Amino acid sequence: MALRPEYRPVLLIALGALLIGVATLAAAEVTLLLKPVSPGTAAPKVLEVPQGATAAKVAGILEAEGLIKNALLFRLLAEYKGLDDEIRAGEYEFSAAMSPAEILERLVSGPIVTHPFTVREGLTVEQTAEVLASQGVVDKAAFLAAARDRTLVAEFLPTNCELKEPLEGYLFPDTYRIRRGTTEREMAEIMVRRFREVFTEQLRARAWETGMSVHQVVTLASIIEKEAMADDERPLISGVFHNRLRMGMKLDADPTVRYALGKFTGPVTIEDTKVASPYNTYGQPGLPPGPIAAPGLASIRAALYPAETKYLYFVAKNDGTHCFSLTLRDHINAMKKYKPYGFK
Repeated sequence: MALRPEYRPVLLIALGALLIGVATLAAAEVTLLLKPVSPGTAAPKVLEVPQGATAAKVAGILEAEGLIKNALLFRLLAEYKGLDDEIRAGEYEFSAAMSPAEILERLVSGPIVTHPFTVREGLTVEQTAEVLASQGVVDKAAFLAAARDRTLVAEFLPTNCELKEPLEGYLFPDTYRIRRGTTEREMAEIMVRRFREVFTEQLRARAWETGMSVHQVVTLASIIEKEAMADDERPLISGVFHNRLRMGMKLDADPTVRYALGKFTGPVTIEDTKVASPYNTYGQPGLPPGPIAAPGLASIRAALYPAETKYLYFVAKNDGTHCFSLTLRDHINAMKKYKPYGFK
């Protein structure tokens, strides 16, 4: 039966009211869905966003983890804001007390969860790789491969010089924070970048004043790092080495023999000092061709600012300090007292 004309305006008004009501209900529903799942406080969750994940994939993960109410709406929000292609891979810390907009902002701009690890002073490249591998930071073989790329430190290395490890001394010892998924190459780059930050323009200017290259400074600092046990003795040990270098004396540094042999425990014997290696400062004059370990800032500064002293010898006293001597006779007497098994 056809609707009588006089009833049509009434029906149109009712239909309009119904549509407005539906729209109002839909808007209210959308507003509700864009609110946090658990307003107030909620325990944080660490969530990993895979490399190459789409906004739709991330939205699904968030909904499954109970961090948002509606994956489709989150995806539409990302598209509306033009951020659907800006989401970064990595680990994030979210909470159900965060709104979808807040979660989206963090996915785009961070902060990404980072993991700390520490590399102490005096480690070789090989030992650094072992430490990082033991902490689950890198694959040892892959890190060693990355750390043998001379281009990472090419500006510091002398030409036509054979080095046991090209990045030896340049993987700066420090505490770092990295995101999950950092590659071994990126790890090496991060540690070299830290070296560049620490070896400031002021320190480079000081190296120029002393007539040393950055590479020579790091090489000397690495020997000081391995010899010194007490911080206040570093400049004094440096002073001894500077005196010997200036006088054309061999450095006779046990740590260089250890590095040449790969022998890091037990006493250095007379036979050990006969090893044929450019790193052996008992057999070769001057500095070895490169660092023997990674020096910290204190040893770098000691190499650049040696104490003014006339000492030419020192021997460990087995209590964390050294006995310093002016003459060979005094040094031999100190050796008999503190190092009866040795000869240094």
